[in-house]
Amino acid sequence: MLVDTQPATHQHLPASAEVRDQWVDSRLIAMVMDRTMPSLVSATLVLPVMVALMWGEVHPVALGVWTFLQLALVVQRYRMVTTYRLRYDSAEGPMRREFIRRYGWSWTVMGLLWGAAVALTFYQVNLTTQFICGLVVMGHGLLSLTTFSAYQPVFRTNINALSAAVLVGLLGPAVAGMVPPEEYKHVLALVVLLLIFWWLLRIAGERLRHVHRASLELEFSNQELIDSLTQQTRASLRAVATKNRFLASAAHDLRQPVHALSLYADWLASEPEMARDIAPRILQSTRAINELFDSLFDLTRIDAGNYKVRLQHVDVQQLFADMTLQFEPVAAAKSLQLRSHARPATIWADPVVLRRILGNLVSNALRHTHQGGVLLGLRHRRDMLVFEVWDTGVGIAREHQQAIFQEFFRVSQHQGTEDSLGLGLTIVSKLTALMGYQLALNSQANKGSVFRVMLPAFTQKDTSAETEATEVSRPA
Repeated sequence: MLVDTQPATHQHLPASAEVRDQWVDSRLIAMVMDRTMPSLVSATLVLPVMVALMWGEVHPVALGVWTFLQLALVVQRYRMVTTYRLRYDSAEGPMRREFIRRYGWSWTVMGLLWGAAVALTFYQVNLTTQFICGLVVMGHGLLSLTTFSAYQPVFRTNINALSAAVLVGLLGPAVAGMVPPEEYKHVLALVVLLLIFWWLLRIAGERLRHVHRASLELEFSNQELIDSLTQQTRASLRAVATKNRFLASAAHDLRQPVHALSLYADWLASEPEMARDIAPRILQSTRAINELFDSLFDLTRIDAGNYKVRLQHVDVQQLFADMTLQFEPVAAAKSLQLRSHARPATIWADPVVLRRILGNLVSNALRHTHQGGVLLGLRHRRDMLVFEVWDTGVGIAREHQQAIFQEFFRVSQHQGTEDSLGLGLTIVSKLTALMGYQLALNSQANKGSVFRVMLPAFTQKDTSAETEATEVSRPA
């Protein structure tokens, strides 16, 4: 159909909560990964300082193992960031979640290793080194808050591992008897402060998560609004294009009956004595114009989805006679024969739509036929009725046989297309689809064409049946 069959009331549907959550999680993971590299650089710079402070005071084997594990983790995390940027930076939701599940252990190990610095130094090195190591560990906790809090699974595992390792480092010397009894209260105070610090980090991390998530959800909603406005703008542009196509279609469909009416008027002017014979033909052409106007206006209803197909009994022989009367002057003007052939038959169809389908096919055949003629016929097959329009015209090359049903398509090398808008066969294609008919084409270049419109056999009715028209609603 030459009108846009998409309902005018269509609106952009909001995304589901699951889609929104996946998008938000994807962006939160991206925030974490974007901030991971600065934390890696800081760890790379702080690690030599920590080793230098503990050198000579911490057991060499323990310090060597801790340093080796830290270096291995740093290298692994550099590789992890590189992998993310190469493979997952342009990915969305599920793939980024899978990436975090695959490498999530590294945040746990990182927390454990930095927390282990307390176990290496508490009550084992001088007070200044203990104090500096404690500050570094606390700084790591604060760095995790600003770097990883956007995505809670990563932040929680890192903070929990860090706090657990520090807790073990504080209680280990006391359990091992390395802490004098009078210092137990100091250890207990540090444990309490650690738990308070951990609790504050969790609360602050949760609040930061809410801030990040709310910001991204607002961004997602704004993007949905932009998409909705974009779709509505496109719908408006389609509506304008539909209006233009509709006007072009109206001009195309009205050209033939108006041309026939003009020929009859010229005939009447040159031979007034033929008025009795010409007047019925003028009246018939006028009726055809009115019917085409009604049909064009009906087509606009399809856009709203409430087009009504008016089914009634159609006398095929009378239909062919009317069409011959309409197109005979056009054929005569080109010295072509226009013939029709059909056995007496009555079918159940919409006469206006059927007239438009066959009329456009006959008009197209006459336009592209320069010698010979056009035949309009009806064949009765076992399972269907077949309307056929034969011509001896220029034919259609195989590479164009699909494209000719597109709007405004014209075969440039064909004579007779100069005054054609390329809409006739598009109208035929859309109307046959609307009615549930089948459309077929057989053609060879320079040998003519035959178009077939196939109707189900049950559309043929007994002439004794009820002749009163029935309106049947058909969705667009």
